Parts: sequence; structure tokens; C-alpha cells
Amino acid sequence: MRYDLTTLPLTTLLPAIIKAEDMLARLDERVLRHVVADGFRERGHFFDAAGALWVGGELVHVEDLVLHDARMDARTPTHELTIAHAVLRVRRRLWSAEPSWGLEAAGLAALRGDIGEAEDVIQLRPAPLGEPDDGQEDEGDDFGVDFAEIDAILARSDKILNGGVPDARPEMIDDPLALVRDEDWDEGERLESWRAMLREADLLPPVLGAAVLFDAWERIEPLRRQHWLGGLLVSAYLRSRGKVTSHLFCLNVGLKSVRHERRRASDRTTRLLAFLDAMALSADSGLKELDRLSLAKLQMELRLKDRRSNSSLPDVIDIVLSRPIVSAKMIARHVGVTPRGALNLVAELGLREMTGRGRYRGWGVL
Repeated sequence: MRYDLTTLPLTTLLPAIIKAEDMLARLDERVLRHVVADGFRERGHFFDAAGALWVGGELVHVEDLVLHDARMDARTPTHELTIAHAVLRVRRRLWSAEPSWGLEAAGLAALRGDIGEAEDVIQLRPAPLGEPDDGQEDEGDDFGVDFAEIDAILARSDKILNGGVPDARPEMIDDPLALVRDEDWDEGERLESWRAMLREADLLPPVLGAAVLFDAWERIEPLRRQHWLGGLLVSAYLRSRGKVTSHLFCLNVGLKSVRHERRRASDRTTRLLAFLDAMALSADSGLKELDRLSLAKLQMELRLKDRRSNSSLPDVIDIVLSRPIVSAKMIARHVGVTPRGALNLVAELGLREMTGRGRYRGWGVL
């Protein structure tokens, strides 16, 4: 399946390309030299993971994702929350690896293997509350297959009692997930078709090349069950081209602000303009986030005046700036104090309670 680049309307796209290039360059330059750069990168992983699910039509609260990542779930994790956590892990792996690693055949194979294993565990055996998700499936858990056999027997019995002729007994399916997989969908071939676009995208400006790769991913659909991986690979592509080197760009944050009709339009020019606008919106959101974190850091550091040198407050400031929301247990684990002591530190910093709950409360900065 080939994606044609011979008819790109460069004249129409030029204003959006210039704006996106400028916004991404400004954001990258500020993050490289900013005092809260580390916190900005880590917070971006959470926001983009939740945004990826939002773009895909699912709602995941950032606070639930933070607590799930810290193994402190307030409730049983949902399927969507576990997928969002898989997005979070992939973003962290892409950031810790070489810039072009995720775009290479070996990197894609590794990401597909990790994601596929996590998806299989989610489909077959959801992890109960409080149980570590180690990515390993219990080979002796055959309850799903047993219940399927019982349902089939009951259906055949009902058909016989109603005077019908029962169907021949189907052979047992070795792989339960085969029922939801399309054997004719050759993911390997489609991935190679998409990777072939990388050479052509390298001939374009970085921002336009990223938009073309994202649109090609949407058209080719290499991975049906991990469609969200395309946005992360596009962010990795921007990093490999040297356009955004200070962090892994949060494309999904901007895509949330673009109407679905534009993102999924039948006209390619409209889609490309939507993707370019999403990049500019993501960069603008990142600049505002840096300003917000800078102000919050300044306000919290004012409370460090006349404190003893071994005060735990600086460590609390670090974790607060690196997470969209923190709980008392998270602070206690990071700082090395009791949960009661963590609450006292929260009160000393004057953090805002974000959840509005009496239990499982969380604090953060505006």
C-alpha cells in the first residue's frame, strides 16, 4: 500500500508549515535552558498518554494514570487506563533510547512485542487492584476457555429443545484472541510501507515530513490494535530530525484541540493542515506550561526561606513539578517520611487539592 507524495500542495501548506516550525523551535529552545525542564518532560508523558486515548475516543483521567503508574490505584484499573499506561511506558522508552531507535525495524519490532504482550494480558486477565502488572500471563488460567465451552453447550441445548438442528461442534480455538484479529491484515507489510515513507519525508522540512508521516499512518493503519503508536513515532521522528531535541514532543495534546472533522477529513490537504495546526497548538500549550511551572516553582521556593539545610521541602517541590498530581503516599515514598509527615509538608507548601475528595486526595500546581 503506497502513499503518494507527488501532489502535495506546498503553496497552500506553506503558512501552516512556517507557523509550526517557528513554534516548535521556540519551545525546544526554552525547554533546553529552562529550570523546570525535567519536570516538564515527565509531566508531558502523562498528558500525552491521556491525550492519545482521548484522540482515540476514550476518556482517561490524568490523576488515575498518575496513581496507576505509582501502583496506588484508587479503584480497579480499567482497560482504557491500562492502555494509557502502555502509552506512557512507550513514551518513556522512546525518550530514553536513541532518537531514531523507534523508527528502525528493530525498534519497531521491540515496541510491537512489548505492546502486544501487554495487550494480550489485558484482554485475557485484567490485573486486580493492588496487584503488580508484571506483563506475565498465568499459563494455567483456562477459565475463559472453560466458560466459552459452557456457553457453546448451552446454546446447542437451546437449539435442540426448540426443535432446531444443532450445528457441528466447532473445533476449539487455541488462541482466544484470534476471534478479534483479522488474519488478512498483514501488519508487517503495512509497517514496511509506512517505513518506506521515512526516506521521502526526510526530503521535506521536518514539520511537513512529520505531518506526512502521521497522515500516512492514519491512511495505511499498520497496527490496528495499537493505532496510537503513530503519534509517538512522529514525535520520535521530530527528535531524530533535530527539530525537537529537548523532550519527546506531545503531539496528542494539540490533536485534542483540533476538530475530528478536520483530522479525519477525506481531503488530504485539510488533514495535513489540521496536523500542522495541532503541532503549533501543542507547542503553544508547552510554552504556557513552562510559564505555569516557573511561577509555581518560584512561589514554592519562597517558602524555603529560613528553612534548615536538611529540610524535605525541596524534594517535595521536585516531585510536585514532575507529576500532574501527587498523593500523600507518593510524597512519603519519594521523600522518605510518613504519610502524616507528607501531609504536613503539603500544608507548608500550600499546594492545591485537585480532586475534591475526602479520601484518595491529590495535590498539584495550577
